[in-house]
Amino acid sequence: MRDALAPVAEALSRQAEKDTREIMARAEEEAAALVAAARQEARTLLADARAAGAAQAEADAVTERSHAERRARGIELAARREALDHLLTRAVAAVRTLRDDPCYPRLLDRLSALARDAGGAGMVVTEHPGGGVVAEGQGRRVDCTLDALARRAVDALGAEVERLWAS
Repeated sequence: MRDALAPVAEALSRQAEKDTREIMARAEEEAAALVAAARQEARTLLADARAAGAAQAEADAVTERSHAERRARGIELAARREALDHLLTRAVAAVRTLRDDPCYPRLLDRLSALARDAGGAGMVVTEHPGGGVVAEGQGRRVDCTLDALARRAVDALGAEVERLWAS
């Protein structure tokens, strides 16, 4: 019986080998396709990561540039404020020297008249220890001290002060 079944067993064995080769070939094709798809996905992920990294670097650069510009503007404004303060200090010092000028009494008379005119009737004018006068009355105060006049003079320069830091 064995000999009678030998051709069937051989045919089944050949079919099994053929099926195995086909299954193996399909498995290798599927594996190759999976590897190719994984490689493509890896390339896509890498390209996306590079693009995201570049975009983040650009955003970080913009942020840092903005911070640097703000810091620079703060430094510039501080320098301008310092220059303006220095100008004001020098103007106050220069105006205070008027107390030693022989014409100072006439200046006090003129400042007193200006203070009364600015404040209206009933203002009491007193000489200020730092120089100049102050007029008070009827809930009003008119400051014509030398320091206040120096500050007003510097303020009145307006845009002209820009020349201090424009050069």
